[in-house]
Amino acid sequence: MTALLIREGDPRLLHGRGARTNATGRYEPQARVAFDDGWTKEDEAPAPICTTVQQDATRTIIARNKSPDISFDRSINPYRGCEHGCVYCFARPTHAYLGLSPGVDFESRLFVKPDAAQLLAAELRAPGYRPRVIAMGTNTDPYQPIERSWKVTRSILEVLRDFRHPTGIVTKSTLIQRDIDILAPMAGMNLARAAVSITTLDRKLARTMEPRAATPEKRLETIRALTKAGIPTAVMTAPMIPALNDHEMEDILAAAAEAGATQAGYVVLRLPLEIKDLFREWLEAHVPDRAKHVMSLIRQMRGGRDYDPEWGTRMRGKGPYARLIAERFAMATRRLGLNKEHRPLDVSKFHPPPRTGDQLALAL
Repeated sequence: MTALLIREGDPRLLHGRGARTNATGRYEPQARVAFDDGWTKEDEAPAPICTTVQQDATRTIIARNKSPDISFDRSINPYRGCEHGCVYCFARPTHAYLGLSPGVDFESRLFVKPDAAQLLAAELRAPGYRPRVIAMGTNTDPYQPIERSWKVTRSILEVLRDFRHPTGIVTKSTLIQRDIDILAPMAGMNLARAAVSITTLDRKLARTMEPRAATPEKRLETIRALTKAGIPTAVMTAPMIPALNDHEMEDILAAAAEAGATQAGYVVLRLPLEIKDLFREWLEAHVPDRAKHVMSLIRQMRGGRDYDPEWGTRMRGKGPYARLIAERFAMATRRLGLNKEHRPLDVSKFHPPPRTGDQLALAL
């Protein structure tokens, strides 16, 4: 595949996109750079960047990990790429595996897994399968805009419901409310929980940093709707970015608690691989007066580097500033009554439903 060539500073990127450039992926043998060769008319409007969707012919759907600082060992990602366009998204570098750019390509050239439900059912029926919580939304958002028409996430939830398999979902989207009819009964059996990511309460900042995600108010409304339906819901204040949104942590937690959230978590900004350059470009474009200060504080939390992938500290950072964020989070959650108790989802109810033609067990 070939990444879309975009001239740096192209005005097409200033509306509805998080990344400002589209650098060649790190695995490509050649780097391509777009430039004005003089043939473009000054008053000629550039063609818009449209979102395209391709089908992903994957043969498996459950992804597994052995990361010691992650609470789950398996997850499902219905989509590759994410139209929400969050500039800080740690999943952006995965587009390089496809020969595409982690920049604008990641948020405009999407891949859908239409056979996800059938693949999941087959994997859950495999001999020797042992159930543990399946996480969704840990890489790209399962409720990004194209889910409205493709409904892959909903089809996955239908399988999990039928198999009585526990799942946890993280999203920034209001679209999860569509599936309350599935999630609420599952939650009643202690098989489902949700988390809504709220990075800021500032609409202007959210619009530039997460251009196609739901507004902060809509995310709070989603927490309220989920908890009203009896679905245990957490708020994720992630990522916390020093000198940009970390001052909002207590206000976000308070607003989420008022909306009904009972659990909370946070992650400090991670800048692996291409994300560090994309984020720097975004800072220079949107908050140039704070760009150097923000990056300086980030490096203080990462041992002097833009990013430190060390297990155990990559999510929280280290150093005085990271400790301050941790202490503030702990104090706020105690004051608000968040994280008072955590009830593990129930894996004991897992039971593959009978298929047409299956021989019924004989009653003795």
